[in-house]
Amino acid sequence: MFVRIIPLIFCLFLGLLPTSHAASNVPELPKLDAAQYLLVDFLSGTELAAKDPDKRIEPASITKLMTAYVLYQELEKGNISIEDRVLVSEKAWKMEGSRMFLEAGKKVPLERMISGLIVQSGNDSAIALAEHTSGSEENFVRKMNEEAVRLGMTNTNFVNVTGWPNPRHYMSARDIVTLTRAVITEYPEHYKLYAEKEYSYNGIKQYNRNKLLWHDETVDGVKTGHTESAGYCLLASAQRGTMRLISVVLGTESDKKRSNYSQQLLEYGFRFYETHKLYDKNSVLTEARVWKGNSPTVPTGILEDFYVTIPKGHYAQLKGLMEINKSIDAPVKRGDVVGMAIIKDVDRVVLQKPLVAMDSVDTGGTWTNITDSIKKLFVE
Repeated sequence: MFVRIIPLIFCLFLGLLPTSHAASNVPELPKLDAAQYLLVDFLSGTELAAKDPDKRIEPASITKLMTAYVLYQELEKGNISIEDRVLVSEKAWKMEGSRMFLEAGKKVPLERMISGLIVQSGNDSAIALAEHTSGSEENFVRKMNEEAVRLGMTNTNFVNVTGWPNPRHYMSARDIVTLTRAVITEYPEHYKLYAEKEYSYNGIKQYNRNKLLWHDETVDGVKTGHTESAGYCLLASAQRGTMRLISVVLGTESDKKRSNYSQQLLEYGFRFYETHKLYDKNSVLTEARVWKGNSPTVPTGILEDFYVTIPKGHYAQLKGLMEINKSIDAPVKRGDVVGMAIIKDVDRVVLQKPLVAMDSVDTGGTWTNITDSIKKLFVE
């Protein structure tokens, strides 16, 4: 490993903090005429390009990504089954906008409705599935907002399951990426459906509105959105080799522009950046001194795979160091933050991630407490 240890410095960070990778060999992204956009590496979470990523915007049908995410959870819990037959209500049947053309009063296999939700972006299927799962759209929306809070989507609030315009219904580009990473990570089998180019129901064939599925074979999702007020929006993801990128383009003037801008973002990321795994999850990297405990040290490391995204050709320049808290008192629990792993590209910090205790350390006896209290005076 390329890590060196600086033992007596401490910085507390609560989460992964990607850092901008502006570098001399990475040109500026050409100007994109979109209201907001964001390009993120899936594995490292590093943001490679952005414009107003935290601004609250109308997400239109990108909303249905959260609708589907909650459905996946309910399927996993066994609260609903892929074999369920879903009753189509009058409310679902009357929905305007994109539809899979369900008929009121009929029961449709849940599996077919999920395909209609994702591939055809069916507003009618979204309503019917929400009512089947939670009794009403309102109840289902509460689950959507609960999940948004759990995932840390701080600029998101849902009012409906379809993305129908409402001033209290909004997301941000960064929140959209957060949700996308969760869907791909937690439900890879369900995610495959986002690459389907067409789906037929009730004798009507409809095509996926994500035109990149036809133009770039590495693109495998994710979701389009459009209303008069939101403009044309596209959430896309592509994988080339082991590197996956997620792009969000919001508020463009046309279907063509949202596709072109999304392709530009993806090409920019793949052309000028590369992603590497530095450490496997549960890797022990060093030890930290523990005072007043039944053990004088605790192994420290990381609980998740540790990736870094850097300008191409910079991997050999990376340096790693660890900053460890010099004043750790027992008790210590596994997962407690005890320092920081820092990755530098020459002298520029490119990524920081918390170092945590990999084991627990209980409080020591009276004598240990006394002697360590004295010793600690000479190192603080």
